[in-house]
Amino acid sequence: MPVQSSSGQRPDPDALLAQVQGEERQACRGKLKIFLGYIAGVGKTYEMLLAAHQRLSEGIDVQVGYVETHGRPETEALLTGLVVIPRRMMDYRGVQVPEMDIDAVLGKKPHLVLVDEFAHTNVPGSRHVKRYQDVEEILDAGIDVYTTLNIQHLESLNDVVAQITGVTVKETIPDRVIDEAAEIKLVDLPPPELLQRLREGKVYVPEIAAQAVERFFNEGNLYALRELTLRRAAERIDEQMLAYMQSRAIVGPWAAKESILVCVGPSPLSERLVRIARRQADRMNARWTAIYVETPSHRRLKKAAKEQAFRSLQLAEKLGATTLTIFGLSVADTAIDYARKHNITRIIIGKTLRPRWQEYLFGSVVDQLIHNSGTIDVYVISSSETTLKEPVEIESILPAAPPHGFITGFTLVALVTVIGFFIKSFISPTNLMMLYVLTVVIAAYRWGLRPAVFTAIIGVLAFDFVFIPPYFTFQVSDIEYFITFVGLIGVGALISFLVARVREHALAAQDRENETNTLYALSRELATAVDIDSITGVVGNHISDIFQWEYAFLLPEGENLGVRTTSPGLVLGADEIAVATWSFRHGAIAGYDTDTLPASRFRFIPLVSSRGVLGILGVKPAGSEGLISPEQTRILTAFASQAALALERVILVSGLSGPDISLSDR
Repeated sequence: MPVQSSSGQRPDPDALLAQVQGEERQACRGKLKIFLGYIAGVGKTYEMLLAAHQRLSEGIDVQVGYVETHGRPETEALLTGLVVIPRRMMDYRGVQVPEMDIDAVLGKKPHLVLVDEFAHTNVPGSRHVKRYQDVEEILDAGIDVYTTLNIQHLESLNDVVAQITGVTVKETIPDRVIDEAAEIKLVDLPPPELLQRLREGKVYVPEIAAQAVERFFNEGNLYALRELTLRRAAERIDEQMLAYMQSRAIVGPWAAKESILVCVGPSPLSERLVRIARRQADRMNARWTAIYVETPSHRRLKKAAKEQAFRSLQLAEKLGATTLTIFGLSVADTAIDYARKHNITRIIIGKTLRPRWQEYLFGSVVDQLIHNSGTIDVYVISSSETTLKEPVEIESILPAAPPHGFITGFTLVALVTVIGFFIKSFISPTNLMMLYVLTVVIAAYRWGLRPAVFTAIIGVLAFDFVFIPPYFTFQVSDIEYFITFVGLIGVGALISFLVARVREHALAAQDRENETNTLYALSRELATAVDIDSITGVVGNHISDIFQWEYAFLLPEGENLGVRTTSPGLVLGADEIAVATWSFRHGAIAGYDTDTLPASRFRFIPLVSSRGVLGILGVKPAGSEGLISPEQTRILTAFASQAALALERVILVSGLSGPDISLSDR
């Protein structure tokens, strides 16, 4: 396993962990190969049988668990030479229906077994409801499986296929099954050729073929399904390429497929950037991501500026982007690092018009991004005159100077002057000047820029008055002391900025540490919670302590949601419970500061576990003003996830049936 690439970059630890875990699972599990097509008749079973004969010629033990030829002679001919495991006959409403005999397959334990029609629903009374579950059991026994699948049977595409064809496919499989396949073989046939095969009776008998062409196999449907299939296969290849690059720390991008990253911020220009990114993604049929880099200076943004950044992320999410907030010390470096790790080929960023001297003095994110982007394309969008008139409000990095800072600075200068007066016979004026530099450093470190500049000025005056001839006057006979004066002020200003920046970074790191400690403390307390009330109480207390918000937990009670735990004195009205019920039924966040029922005073967050939605967490922000920030959303989501896991544990340990998931009405 690679630990470092030739470029010197370290591999992504998460990618390496996923790779190791995948290899461990595959070490004792069979490999699944899926022959994927867009509709019946493209030749999936035929291609699978051809591949089986190839493996048979290599000396591999290949047997047929279940293959449906549909009476096609060319397909039936390929069964010759293969061992066919007898099917098991199942009684269904008085009719004998053949099904795959999974016990016979496991008993014979071939190296490779062929299982047709992956999404098939088994006859009631079978061991598993779906055939893909039979295949998973075979894979767990260490047997490789070849199977066939049409794109319309993927669960995530069910509604899309229904919209295209007007037919709702009942037999579906979870997307995770195809994601876990070792290999996907795309079986393709142009729609005109498929329609010709259909008319010739090579797919269905003529009577059924005529109905199929009219209802499902029309040319428009075929082109749309074909595109879905090709796109799904391309996504799988893209995922494999990205995993390969991350596990080997390969510096991207590999521009096999276009992908866009848009950097949003507190400027009003960000919303325009998001819309431009969406239009470019549509034109290129590319995936796109919107990120907000939360630097230490994020703490100094005014409330309106923070809300602008959050609105931009929300807009991107509405338009279909993947959105996330990333912490980093530099916007440019963080964006480029993310782009290279995720194979981004194009970065879109805005450039707010500023005076040239500011860019020379403070630098430019755009210039840094372009300079360090390498092979990644950077598209710079300039702001309009309207945007220029709306500068981002940000607090000064330098804290307000306390009055005692000036007093202490004056005291230090006086002390150094007295000491210097007694030792001036032993050291030169140049070395004596270093004592005044020390006072400026102390003032800059402790109290900031203004006391440091004040200390530098009175230090130069005192030095000139006492130690520079003519003595006890403010006349300066040598121009080099003006340089000293400027140097002292420069040292004070530089140290003030550096100290302020270090403090800013430290405070940002402290915020992250506090967030981590909060989640750690919550997880420890939840680990000892033994019932539902103690779980909701622990989470509620943390919400009250951190946010000073009111909270409520609602759990299913029969066919309704009932209020289980609330903040002291909090009462939920019928309208709020109705919003919570909607959130439960749809498994989505609703209420305050969302796009669903935003007039509510509460935000309702589903408690989602592997058993479904177990309940609802409702929070009522104090004052109900402004947006709920990404930091707060991140913590609330983590709290809801922890609560859901704890509730699921209690349900499993106590043997309860859990909430009535039928309430979700999904």
